Amino acid sequence: MTKLSTTGLFLLALAMAAPAALAADTPAPGKSFKDCAFCPEMVVIPPGSVVAGNPKDYEDPEPDAPKRPTITIAKPYAIGKYEVTQAEWEAVMGSNPCENKGPDNPVEHVDWKIIQDFIAKLNAKSGQTYRLPTEVEWEYAARAGSSASYSHGEDEKTLGEYAWYAANSGNVTHKVGSRKPNAFGLYDMHGNVWEWTADCYLEKFIAGLKDQKFSKDWETGCYRVTRGGSALNLPMAVTSWYRASLKQPLHNANLGFRLAKTLP
Repeated sequence: MTKLSTTGLFLLALAMAAPAALAADTPAPGKSFKDCAFCPEMVVIPPGSVVAGNPKDYEDPEPDAPKRPTITIAKPYAIGKYEVTQAEWEAVMGSNPCENKGPDNPVEHVDWKIIQDFIAKLNAKSGQTYRLPTEVEWEYAARAGSSASYSHGEDEKTLGEYAWYAANSGNVTHKVGSRKPNAFGLYDMHGNVWEWTADCYLEKFIAGLKDQKFSKDWETGCYRVTRGGSALNLPMAVTSWYRASLKQPLHNANLGFRLAKTLP
């Protein structure tokens, strides 16, 4: 009898707990796929639930103390296995805006609007429907079933095995996928570059879980949520729960993104 890995058991448990039908040609949860040669590699994320937020915010033992909120994903979706690379950006846009250049390094110095332009061109070229992940999708994927601050637990001593951050990065970005993945098989969810998400920033993220809306309207001028921390950040900023936001036209050498995709 074949023994399942910890990751395999976790994915199986999620799939059994919250079954959802997928199209016949869609890979199973946990599997990766590429829609075309220049398309990003995607991973199918299974439905399920996971607690959200900073664990330390919910340590009050009193019976009436606030309980940790839960993120629930009803249907499978896909998210980039890696942050979008400079090579992938150049294949679509024909240019490279990055400061720390390298084909397999994450693309950076990209603002929210130009990412929408990239997505529109990629979708037109590939016939697919890529988009930015919502903030909820991002945290669910980053946690990969973990209730801790990091996908691998609370131990900062092992953070360098999973993330490029201030203690090990040399203050520059690195080749995507060169640290360990989380239990969903996703790389660099902690560190390397901050990642833009689709959503406008809500001060109380948890309160907005049920009515969070994605607006494509560039003119709204809202601050867009960024997640994951970067090569410049201390451990707190690269946790699964830490939230930041930026004005849509801003960009820097530690700010990139990964893509998501709604599945049939």
